[in-house]
Amino acid sequence: MIDKLVKIQNELKAPKSQYNSFGKYSYRNAEDIFEAAKPLAFQHGLFLSISDEVIEVGGALFVESTASITDGENTFSVKAQAGLDLNRKGMDKAQASGASSSYARKYALGGLFLLDDTKDADATNTHGKGPQKAVSAPVAKPQLKINSEAYLKAIQAVTNKQVTIAQVKAKYDLDTVVLGSLLKASKSE
Repeated sequence: MIDKLVKIQNELKAPKSQYNSFGKYSYRNAEDIFEAAKPLAFQHGLFLSISDEVIEVGGALFVESTASITDGENTFSVKAQAGLDLNRKGMDKAQASGASSSYARKYALGGLFLLDDTKDADATNTHGKGPQKAVSAPVAKPQLKINSEAYLKAIQAVTNKQVTIAQVKAKYDLDTVVLGSLLKASKSE
């Protein structure tokens, strides 16, 4: 399956067909990436999907999107997160969560298909606030499996306040069960 994904990554062209007239820049959104990726996935016999989950880390809410591609036997997934502010000025809760979802989905898909974010307006537009660092696409991380040696070390380190959950998330891909047990461990004395 990896050879098919590599072909899609090399064939995929997702132009920046959206335009922000306020900031005067072009950009691509998740729908643009889907429009370019779905025919290629179909051509190579692969199924593309994306899902969202709201997670809490350190009292902050995030939308975590997972972009996956599968041949029915093997699956490759990339996750990306975007902060969720339900009190965002000028937006109701549905709009705020939708904006966070769109942003996370865009970067999950960008990571899956290796789209170059350094040329993306989100990475280069400063909105008049001076220079910013470019954001690179998320890198696939190993899955932290429950009861594995790495999981047990992570639980112990979180319990002993040697590392934060955010540090564990930076190193490993966490499912909801593992994340829940880490949150529980972080609250124990």
